[in-house]
Amino acid sequence: MNDTVVTLVGNAATGVDYRETPTGGVARFRFAVTPRRWDRRNSAWTDGSTSFYTVCAWRSLGANLTASVNVGDPLVVHGRLRVRDETLDGQRRTFVDIDAVSIGHDLTWGTSAFKRVARANTALTERPVDMSAAASAANAATAGNGSGSGSGPGPGSVGKPVHTQPWLSEQDESAAPVGAAGVPTGPL
Repeated sequence: MNDTVVTLVGNAATGVDYRETPTGGVARFRFAVTPRRWDRRNSAWTDGSTSFYTVCAWRSLGANLTASVNVGDPLVVHGRLRVRDETLDGQRRTFVDIDAVSIGHDLTWGTSAFKRVARANTALTERPVDMSAAASAANAATAGNGSGSGSGPGPGSVGKPVHTQPWLSEQDESAAPVGAAGVPTGPL
């Protein structure tokens, strides 16, 4: 695709408006970007003209955005630039939108504490209950080596642990405390 991808640094100019749609939730807010320049003649920073963008965030990004962002928060927005022309009351107007891919607080101006949320659809991250097909495939892959040295699951060998948390390595999985939703509660 030939999308124009931009990263903007600015402030939330309005509150976040979240709505459920048939294709998933969407959050929208206005984003203000004001360039600052050093004026050598006056030895001071001066503000340029402010540009306003409508930022749209879909699905989980939109839901997390709604719970995290307030008016005036300094943000970094990364997404696809969309420019659209509309005629309202006989006047042609141009609107600039950003379809956000990622949004975060600008830590230049303060601190932030990240809090992981449990996913509503855990089927995307959990292993299937019926592991017979996966176990059969693993047995077939290791049965050919005939070593029986415990290098993998198979007859007469000690199998490696099944990863319930794909973001952890084998060493980390046994040590990390896990909450009720299967999300680590301690540091990774």
